[in-house]
Amino acid sequence: MNKTLPVALSILALAGCRQALNYPEAMKDNTVDEYFGVQVADPYRPLEDDNSPATLAWTEQENALTQAYLAKIPFRSKIHKRLGEVWNYERISAPVKHHGKYWYTRNDGLQNQSVLYVTVAPGTPGRVVLDPNTLSDDGTVALTGSSISKDGRYLAYTISRSGSDWTEIYVKDLETGNLLDDHILWAKFTGASWYGDGFFYSAYDAPSEHAYSGKNEVHKIYYHKIGTPQSEDRLYFSNPGEPLRFYTCDLNDEQTLMFLYEDGMGNGNLLYVKDMRKPGSAFVKMVDDYQLQYRPIGTEGEKIYIYTNYQAPLGKVMVADLANPHITAWKDLIPEKENATIDGVSIIGGKIVVSYLADACSRASLYGLDGVKIRDIELPGIGTVGFAGVQDEPDCYYSFTSVERPATVYRYDLETGESTLYVKPELAFNPDDFVTEEIFYTSKDGTRVPMFITHKKGLRLNGKNPTLIYGYGGFNISMTPAFSPRRIPFLEKGGVYAQPSIRGGAEYGEQWHLAGTKMRKQNVFDDFIAAAEWLIDAGYTDKEHTAIMGGSNGGLLVGACMTQRPDLYRVAIAQVGVMDMLRYHKFTIGWNWASDYGTSEDSPEMFEYLRGYSPLHNLRPGTVYPATLVTTADHDDRVVPAHSFKFAATLQDCQAGDAPCLIRIDTKAGHGGGKPVSKQIDEYADIFSFLFWNMPEKKY
Repeated sequence: MNKTLPVALSILALAGCRQALNYPEAMKDNTVDEYFGVQVADPYRPLEDDNSPATLAWTEQENALTQAYLAKIPFRSKIHKRLGEVWNYERISAPVKHHGKYWYTRNDGLQNQSVLYVTVAPGTPGRVVLDPNTLSDDGTVALTGSSISKDGRYLAYTISRSGSDWTEIYVKDLETGNLLDDHILWAKFTGASWYGDGFFYSAYDAPSEHAYSGKNEVHKIYYHKIGTPQSEDRLYFSNPGEPLRFYTCDLNDEQTLMFLYEDGMGNGNLLYVKDMRKPGSAFVKMVDDYQLQYRPIGTEGEKIYIYTNYQAPLGKVMVADLANPHITAWKDLIPEKENATIDGVSIIGGKIVVSYLADACSRASLYGLDGVKIRDIELPGIGTVGFAGVQDEPDCYYSFTSVERPATVYRYDLETGESTLYVKPELAFNPDDFVTEEIFYTSKDGTRVPMFITHKKGLRLNGKNPTLIYGYGGFNISMTPAFSPRRIPFLEKGGVYAQPSIRGGAEYGEQWHLAGTKMRKQNVFDDFIAAAEWLIDAGYTDKEHTAIMGGSNGGLLVGACMTQRPDLYRVAIAQVGVMDMLRYHKFTIGWNWASDYGTSEDSPEMFEYLRGYSPLHNLRPGTVYPATLVTTADHDDRVVPAHSFKFAATLQDCQAGDAPCLIRIDTKAGHGGGKPVSKQIDEYADIFSFLFWNMPEKKY
């Protein structure tokens, strides 16, 4: 039960750093929430209203303070310039064949978004199909997905405005090149699944309040017929009895089978199948356990090929028969592999391509549709792979990236097993100047954790190297070695980049994920803290040269670790973080994270556990905290900016040291996806300027 009670605000008495930086005063009130008889003050509750005049004034003042601070850093423009140079390289995706033509994306280097092209043969000049850079003047409309109709005539594409999770769908006639009048609003967590002369999509009712807030409930599936207004779309599926679940659908290539996915109630999903050849047929439930994952990868006649972790925590491939599609009748096809987690699986050219993670590094193998292994696929080195192709075409390509190398595309011959270079980017730096190694360290409870470390060749282990540790640790998301241009200027100046694959991710299967959830979440923080301690003990750095960074769930990671071990880090960068663990589930889609976190309403024990690490509730007046830059965005409707607002305001109150505690609030931006390149360069120039300026040497 929650209620508001008057309390003395002295529990958050101002301390320390206000005389060093004149932090703006945020509006407070006397809010206290009661959880199982325990009262918890929330004095900055007014900041949850991100549209109130008081909150808007505070955010403007905070941004002004942050920009004034950053403007005084003498090398900020130098970092910005170098980021623009290393970001400026051509990026071409692996081509995929549809309807006798090859589809791919290309970015000339600094385009905000990649352009979709089509060509008659790989490597030949293509024709522009869709340039998302023309969708808005300021780059705030992002292309989030596209789908070609089964007959090859139409392209449905999804967009997001200002980084919101709300989705709009448009349709383009590929024969004429004209944009049709078809336009879908208030879709969310969906693509367009083509069927006949239209497509299925998922949406919520239009919100009655501000578009970027409110609680999303009752996810519905609609069918849209080309040439008709959205008001005539047919409600195809809805389950009001389960308002906090996601419902999406997909069809096989032949459009004979529809699969319905029910997500959002655990670590996996429920799966249903419907025979579209039989008018009026019902969905048939295929599985019973929503804690496990089930994803069809293709069909052949009445056979359904499915990836799952059912009785296989590391993943396997099974085959079902439409005549008896329940899981009790499924058969193992590609069994679970020892010490390797399935990271991706697809049917390409009549064969099954499986990519694995072995100690968080990509491996791959090729199998027949009978499940018999054909060969292992030799990859270029330590990195991350992604395969591209379709079931009925023999063309197979893969993209390979490492921490120091951008994605390079190879063609893979399914018959001979030979890989040949397709396209390699030209760069404004030399990847051979850097080296990546994988080490293993021991966490607090004895768990062995892998970590990738990247730095310039010949680095001296003098214990004084600026070191950035980046982590995530949640929601089955694996942290694998992959490239980002934002890190190159940091590495060029002698920085060490460390990326531990901590618990909560999927690097070692579902058990690794579960070991970092709910009342085991502290394992995630212990793993991250142990990574810093290992780097210090190994001579890479010391406490005065260690920085940590993470976004979203990784922002929670940074917030928890800097409050638990403020002595261990010089700099903390908390990006769009989940900072209020007692109220996160009350905003937009936050309820969906309960499978990883639990909620403060579950039980007295869960409440106390969450309060024990919640970053907002573990800031203590009179504590010396690291130099901290909190980042968020005004249109973030996934992790609402109130998390960062309340955390930053409280941190500024509590800081007893001289280090700055600033917040950077992006405008016309969201949780991170689809942000224009220019905004990304601005943001990371600020982040790395802040990082270097707050190291003892204060230089870049």
